[in-house]
Amino acid sequence: MPVYITPAGYKKIVDEYNWLHTSERPRITAEVSYAASLGDRSENSEYLYGKRRLREIDKRLLFLRGRLEKIEVVDPTLFSGDIVRFGATVEIEDEDGRAQRWTIRGEDEVDMENHVISYVSPLGQALLGRADGDSVVFESPRGRREVTITAILFPSPNS
Repeated sequence: MPVYITPAGYKKIVDEYNWLHTSERPRITAEVSYAASLGDRSENSEYLYGKRRLREIDKRLLFLRGRLEKIEVVDPTLFSGDIVRFGATVEIEDEDGRAQRWTIRGEDEVDMENHVISYVSPLGQALLGRADGDSVVFESPRGRREVTITAILFPSPNS
């Protein structure tokens, strides 16, 4: 099953992978080699920390490599219309009349502080495929909620 992501999200993952692979891992490897040359490794905190950091880097590289194999880049600037699709920014109003604005992106792009949710989140799934004016019901951490879509916006190609 593909993992959808925007071009900006894809670039962020590729940049992190390249930095870890070509910069961070070689730097830590050199530090571990130097620390190992100092002698007793069992009490050498630089050596022990460096080995632990290398394991963390290798684990992250493995995760990112696997992620990159599954990713399908979707450019939301190619979409328009009145149906919620991946990459749309959706304005909603809840039962109490409170308005919110959420952008639907990939799992690796979630940023709750900036109101970016995943397309696989309960709200994201409830909104996808719906139209302006539709009411949707979804399960939130605070229980069952209903919201009404008040606007659907897509990014412009030059934004």
